[in-house]
Amino acid sequence: MRNSLIFLTRTLGDLYLLTFLLRFVMQWVRADFYNPLAQFVVKATNPLVVPARRVIPSAGSIDLPTLVILVALEALLTWALVALVNVSLPAPTFVFFVLLRLINALLWLYVVSIFIYVIMSWVSPAGYSPIGRILMDLNEPLLRPVRRFLPPIGGFDLAPLIVVILIAAVRVGLPLPPFLR
Repeated sequence: MRNSLIFLTRTLGDLYLLTFLLRFVMQWVRADFYNPLAQFVVKATNPLVVPARRVIPSAGSIDLPTLVILVALEALLTWALVALVNVSLPAPTFVFFVLLRLINALLWLYVVSIFIYVIMSWVSPAGYSPIGRILMDLNEPLLRPVRRFLPPIGGFDLAPLIVVILIAAVRVGLPLPPFLR
């Protein structure tokens, strides 16, 4: 029963956190916010971000209110997961795990978005898709530098594979306990 509760808490919490993370990253890469996917993300996160904007100003191109909400929600979720497994953590370790979970979520978001981006390029290589546009905005900043060193070979772009392998290597190296992964 406890394992099921941990699974549900982690899964539902991570899905909600990913919407805030996606909002933050989309603003960071200057994605099109008139896109239907972007509109969904904005509407799903506005109930917490809009009140935060009244108190916390943005810092240049960094959406500080969204980032503060994201970190606060991650801290709350990490606390809930730690409480469910009945583990006591010192404050510095707790903060470290919160940051590692945010990094892990960002890396996972990129792995999933790259996979979807690649599959969409196979299904509809020349067609326009609103989701494809957002995925391009998100992933091209990571794929472009790899393509400079390894351009497409015979029509096959290996950059997504290289980036996913590198991201997976970083995720494996994150020192997170299993109940926080």
